[in-house]
Amino acid sequence: MVAGTKGYAEEAAQLVSRYEAMPSAVKHRAVLHLIPSAPSKVIDIGAGTGADAAWLAEMGHQVVAVEPTAELRNPGMALHPAASIEWVDDSLPDLASLAPGRRFDLVMMTAVWMHLDERERATAMPRVASLVRPKGMLIMSLRHGPHAPGRHTFDVSAEQTILLASESGLRCALNVRTESAGELNRRAGITWSRLAFIL
Repeated sequence: MVAGTKGYAEEAAQLVSRYEAMPSAVKHRAVLHLIPSAPSKVIDIGAGTGADAAWLAEMGHQVVAVEPTAELRNPGMALHPAASIEWVDDSLPDLASLAPGRRFDLVMMTAVWMHLDERERATAMPRVASLVRPKGMLIMSLRHGPHAPGRHTFDVSAEQTILLASESGLRCALNVRTESAGELNRRAGITWSRLAFIL
């Protein structure tokens, strides 16, 4: 088992309903203006049930949905069977199954980065940066607040992440703090940093 996925398989039945109920346009309100309008190549790392991947595919994008937890990935493949979504069983920090040199106009990482420890983040950032095409974009979110019980999570600041990204040639284009879109997370005091980087 990938350490960062701890707890997800056990809660998959509940999480599938929860993930599918949250409209992607609401969840990503802070970064909607950065998502390409023209058909593009997109990778969603930590795709969960593929709700965001399906939303991006409906916009006309070709999407690679990367999800290591079979209990989320398999229902996602059944719920979102679009030909424009390619499902991949892989995980950070290495994403070893993606062919070297494969690059994307948009790399999405939603609620993923906090599952990596400091060493894993140092390994993962250059790998993630290598997926971004010249003039392409990385959009990610960082969770702040109480950790979910039974999960493998770490406190990660926007400032740490921006510095690490800059070392891989990524320039910060957005850094905003937002409340959670979901009511349960809002009540728990969870907030998010929404970051965007340009290569």
